[in-house]
Amino acid sequence: MIPVSGIGSVQEAEQRATSALLAVLSIVRDLSIDLLSPLGASKAQKATVETFIEVNTPGKRVRPDGLIQVAFAKKMWSAFVEVKTGINALAADQINAYWDLAREYDVDHVLTISNELAPKDGIHPTEGLKVRANSRVSVSHLSWSAIVSAAIRIKRHKGVSDPEQAWLLDELIRYLQHPASGALDLGDMGQPWVSIRDAAREGTLTRKSEGVSDVIARWDQLIRFAGLKLSAEIGEDVDPVYPRGQTDPKQRTAALLDLLVGEGRLTGALRIPNTAGDLIIEANLHSRRLVAWLDVGAPQDRGARGRVTWLVNQLTEAPGRLIVESYARNARMPTASTLDEIRDDRLAVLDEDKREPHRFRLVQRAEMGMARATGHRSPGFITTVLTLINDFYGDVVQEVASWQPAAPKLTRPVSPTATEDEREQVRDDPQVFPWPWPERPD
Repeated sequence: MIPVSGIGSVQEAEQRATSALLAVLSIVRDLSIDLLSPLGASKAQKATVETFIEVNTPGKRVRPDGLIQVAFAKKMWSAFVEVKTGINALAADQINAYWDLAREYDVDHVLTISNELAPKDGIHPTEGLKVRANSRVSVSHLSWSAIVSAAIRIKRHKGVSDPEQAWLLDELIRYLQHPASGALDLGDMGQPWVSIRDAAREGTLTRKSEGVSDVIARWDQLIRFAGLKLSAEIGEDVDPVYPRGQTDPKQRTAALLDLLVGEGRLTGALRIPNTAGDLIIEANLHSRRLVAWLDVGAPQDRGARGRVTWLVNQLTEAPGRLIVESYARNARMPTASTLDEIRDDRLAVLDEDKREPHRFRLVQRAEMGMARATGHRSPGFITTVLTLINDFYGDVVQEVASWQPAAPKLTRPVSPTATEDEREQVRDDPQVFPWPWPERPD
């Protein structure tokens, strides 16, 4: 339906990708709701979606790649679209020109689509835009990875009731996943990666090392990309999360720079709905090891052995080499054992005083790939990070539930006319006899 053969230039790849996406958006309502409603378009299932490519405006040299209009009742939402494929990057001057055009023609939004990944939601990857928070015309960005992830999530987990729409969605996914489409996965850590990696290992990395900021930006893009991949697999939104004080991109960059230069480490976190905690991932360039971990609060209604058993019983599919760290209350350092050791002896993970664990940390390690790009004989850095996240989630994170205290029990007062046997039963189980007590016959 959407052929990839015969794409002879970057411009043709952009035109085909734009045409394919906009055509499917106008037909598959589930996809247009998922992608466009967060930007302000109507969520109504019966809204009409019309799309146009190569939009000409009289007397203007600016020509947007596309136009989307979503109408429901008497309301109309519209957006100009700018598309890039392959390694082509968005340009601030071009986006600003579209923004000016949108203001002139009462278009609500400017939507950019490329393989670039924004550092976080609500932040555009292109610097130098004129748009402000209170601007009448908004500017948003979608990566091709986010679009493919949304399409797969709808296909696998939500489903499309109309068979023709379902088939068109399949065709769009097939097209965008083909290398010739120009909608690329994140497969390269960038040219500075090797020199930064080696300098961190040797302890010669400084804040002024050429390319260090590029590697930090690419790391955050990798975490976001990993979240999109996992989201497509599980059918739920998976979002990067940042420590307090790192919500602003500049603060985040500064914190990662301190960590990378000072300790040779890069860290990130993913928040997955209904899990016991955030999935933390770390790349240690000194040791060339990857680490993923999950913090889990211990149940407070049982003893030390019972708390460990509660955890082990949930890890039936986890590998025996998984490290379990046990933290007693106010303890600075944990006691650690492998899961295999704990399966044999529940007390193996307790400290010398056999204190009750207050929380656990589940840790899985892996070798770090060295290559900057994927597709080599040995796994590249990106491949090993994605593999660890996927394995750790599947083996550990999805299996562990947070402990919840039992609901408080009602106190059942004892009737003054109860016999001693009945009083004994109430002491053993306050809910044996209902209240109010029935009156005894004289």
